[in-house]
Amino acid sequence: MRKRHWERHLTGRIGWLRAAVLGANDGIVSTASLLLGVAAANASHPAVMVAGIAGLAAGAMSMAAGEYVSVHSQADSEKAELERERMEIKTDNEAEHKELAAIYVRRGLDHALAKKVAEQLMVHDALGAHARDELGITETMSARPIQAALASAASFAVGAAMPLVVAAFAPEERLIPFVSGTSLVFLAVLGALAARAGGAPVAPGTLRVTFWGALAMAVTAGVGALFGTAA
Repeated sequence: MRKRHWERHLTGRIGWLRAAVLGANDGIVSTASLLLGVAAANASHPAVMVAGIAGLAAGAMSMAAGEYVSVHSQADSEKAELERERMEIKTDNEAEHKELAAIYVRRGLDHALAKKVAEQLMVHDALGAHARDELGITETMSARPIQAALASAASFAVGAAMPLVVAAFAPEERLIPFVSGTSLVFLAVLGALAARAGGAPVAPGTLRVTFWGALAMAVTAGVGALFGTAA
């Protein structure tokens, strides 16, 4: 008896992985930068924590709202394209047959086979065939606004909580090195996990995330120190 062969593909992860990685990365970078900026301005430890908690709440809501609006716009565009395609199939079925066959010819099939494949697919699921092969819209890659919004908000909150916990327990006089150092470690781990989950090389993803996170924290701390000195 032959064993069934299952292939594992990573494309199904792209939607939620993108939202989750961006959310966690932004949570760590923005909250750590905020904490460092306020601390560098010589604010008290309670003031630093209040700023960090407010940043977590505001950031999570902003990420959710932004992701929902963005992905919902994509979903609206997909819906409009499908409706337009449905009308074209209804009003000019023959032209849609030819259009689908031409797509398969460009992909390497000879004209006779491409025409036969197009005919069979049009009989089975005309709109699905055009959505997939003409528009590039599939069930796996379709926009899911609510899923993306929740993933962004949750991952941002998780990411933001990491430097906040460190700041809560770090000695006030050593808060800046503690938060900056641990946040860079968090970012490096996140970059490695994201690259591994997406099937990409680990080292470039880790270095990219760590470098830009360090730059963001350095700039924000510098601004905080500048204004703290001026005050």
